[in-house]
Amino acid sequence: MKNMGNMMKQMQKMQKQMLKAQEELKEKTVEATAGGGMVTVVASGDKRIVDIKISEDVVDPDDVEMLQDLILAATNEALKQVDELVEKDMGKFTKGMNIPGMF
Repeated sequence: MKNMGNMMKQMQKMQKQMLKAQEELKEKTVEATAGGGMVTVVASGDKRIVDIKISEDVVDPDDVEMLQDLILAATNEALKQVDELVEKDMGKFTKGMNIPGMF
């Protein structure tokens, strides 16, 4: 029974560390660009888009599709970087465990 108590304490400690890491992720950001820096998207570690910058040079009323493509590309890259950040920061808690749906 003593081992079970120690294991429960370790799990509670790990849970607190995971919650802290999740909170810290919210404060981290990643930045991705498309079109040679014409469009920049900034996303937080909890997958919120927090800023989008669009160069005036890329705004062409006759080519809206190009601007849409650049925004989409930059946004997808930013979200990919967030996934990598989450894996790096949270992966240490799930290393060796194959738990579907975890990070």
